[in-house]
Amino acid sequence: MVPAYPSVQSLQFVLDLAGTFVFALSGAMAGVKRKLDVFGVLVLSFAAANTGGVTRDVIIGAVPPAAISDWRYVGVSLMAGVLTFYFPSAVKQRWNPVLVFDAAGLALFAVSGAKKALEYGLNPVTATLLGMLTGIGGGMARDILLSDIPAVLRADLYAVAALLGAAIVVSGYVLELPPGLAALVGAALCFGLRVLAMKRGWHLPVARTDD
Repeated sequence: MVPAYPSVQSLQFVLDLAGTFVFALSGAMAGVKRKLDVFGVLVLSFAAANTGGVTRDVIIGAVPPAAISDWRYVGVSLMAGVLTFYFPSAVKQRWNPVLVFDAAGLALFAVSGAKKALEYGLNPVTATLLGMLTGIGGGMARDILLSDIPAVLRADLYAVAALLGAAIVVSGYVLELPPGLAALVGAALCFGLRVLAMKRGWHLPVARTDD
């Protein structure tokens, strides 16, 4: 049984919806850069925004997944896609917008995934791993649809950043800290680590061959 704490559930919803929006922007911008039509851009925005959350909900038994049962997730995903398709210049940021929005979505979904897993009674280790999976799912779906190697397999500290954010949330839960504070710190550290890794080229050891 999921605890009926309105403030906690409200925080979960806000994190989910915020993550949905920024991941949708990353998916839509990737589609615009590949010069896809409006349908292709909307498909990418929805896939990037909701794959991680759907995977999380199916694994923990929260079915039907919120991304399908709640129209607001679909609405936010499509709104982000339409805005990006028609006003791409307004979405662009100082850094590569796909990577910046992806980092933001990674952080928000990593903490929201861990929080929801804990609310459904999963143990801390499993909740941490599920938080990471929630964070990386959308980016993987976007890259696979574009026939790219998923960022999680090649990018600078991608899954590691998600794992850190989820671990902070779980640690806060174990230490009985305010859930909002743990989520804020976890998201900030995940986002900060990901952005620093992109700017400074930090990465895990890369496989090499003798050729």
